Amino acid sequence: MSESPHEPVLTVTGLRKAFGGVQAVDGVELSVAPGEFVSIIGPNGSGKTTTVNLVSGVLRPDAGEIRVGGVRLRPGSQEAAAAAGIARTFQNGRVFGNLTVRENISVGLHTALRAAQPWRGLAGFPVLRWLPLLAELALALIPTPAVRAERLHAEAEVDTQLSRFAERLGPRADQLAHTLSYANRRRTEIARALALQPILLLLDEPAAGMNQSETAEVGAQLAELKAAGHTIVLVEHKLELVNALSDRVIVLDEGRIIAEGAPAQVRADPRVIEAYLGRRRVGTEEAVADV
Repeated sequence: MSESPHEPVLTVTGLRKAFGGVQAVDGVELSVAPGEFVSIIGPNGSGKTTTVNLVSGVLRPDAGEIRVGGVRLRPGSQEAAAAAGIARTFQNGRVFGNLTVRENISVGLHTALRAAQPWRGLAGFPVLRWLPLLAELALALIPTPAVRAERLHAEAEVDTQLSRFAERLGPRADQLAHTLSYANRRRTEIARALALQPILLLLDEPAAGMNQSETAEVGAQLAELKAAGHTIVLVEHKLELVNALSDRVIVLDEGRIIAEGAPAQVRADPRVIEAYLGRRRVGTEEAVADV
């Protein structure tokens, strides 16, 4: 998928979401330009993951608007988000344990298939939704030349994503995902998201649970994606990754944006210091080097 070099890839206005009496996201507004690497940080419970869940259609907002490439996204629809070109990973890694690494990555291509999924537009109509399912089943049993060509293209795309993690995932491409280490399951999840060739990649704590060496490796791979021009929104607690990779950092606290700017600028912001460390007096930027 491609986007205009002038149109923001993502525009969020007035986004709100409450759970009972807790306002998890309270009027968030943000914009992400093509090729920009934006990180969202904040204390635990600040609304970071909820914001990503709203953008990716996992949750339906109470209010607000989400636009991808200038087109309003249907709220609360993961299918619409994927069709618009949004791919994501999850805070708690999600792979299909009984599928191989290769099969897990191929799942990411599902929304990109056309020949194998005719009449997919009918899936939104309850009375007619069985028609595209029947057509997909028939084409799986008796593939047309177009379907066979699409399969070959999908296999090539899976190989491309495996090559990004060649040392770690290459030798394990045909192993079941439940046999992988935690770090390799996270790499599989990132590869699956990239298989969609998204215009916007949302990464929710991709280095969570990784040791220092694994974190550095993931950081290098994210730097390669940034250099290749991918538009990325990262939620991450490991601030060494945020500081090294981000063009811009957005800080949330209690569901609101309290600061925004370059990593060094945000790190020195008194509101950020207070959000992370409370109201204690802090005299130097070095005291919040890990913020």
